[in-house]
Amino acid sequence: MLDDKLGVLSGRITGQRVLPSDDGPRVEVSAEISGDLAGVQTTIIATYWARVRPDGTLYGECPHQGVVMTDDGGTGVWSAAGVGWFTGDGGNSFRGSGYLVPPPPKLAHLATTALVFEWDVAADQSATLALWGWR
Repeated sequence: MLDDKLGVLSGRITGQRVLPSDDGPRVEVSAEISGDLAGVQTTIIATYWARVRPDGTLYGECPHQGVVMTDDGGTGVWSAAGVGWFTGDGGNSFRGSGYLVPPPPKLAHLATTALVFEWDVAADQSATLALWGWR
């Protein structure tokens, strides 16, 4: 069952590069976001890749390439995958699920929770991650 919203983190895209690909355009993106996650001040620094599928939609993954840091110095790993689309105003949006594998100690209660997300990037490279728990 989908739980209440666990939090919203915001920040910026910090880098992009084009990756070689035989199956359509593929871009690697790095971002840094921070905010409240389940009552804990949290920062995530992550790198994901996304590719344009033949129908123009997007598919992306962050395969264990996110560092999750809590306000007490705890660290963990973020992993996620999702589908998305270009927004028409120069941005893009993704919907998917992510996991803390392992979570920082302050977020240990999320170890068995799928984190359903909305990832939105604006044309100015500002980004927002909204998260809900799913058990």
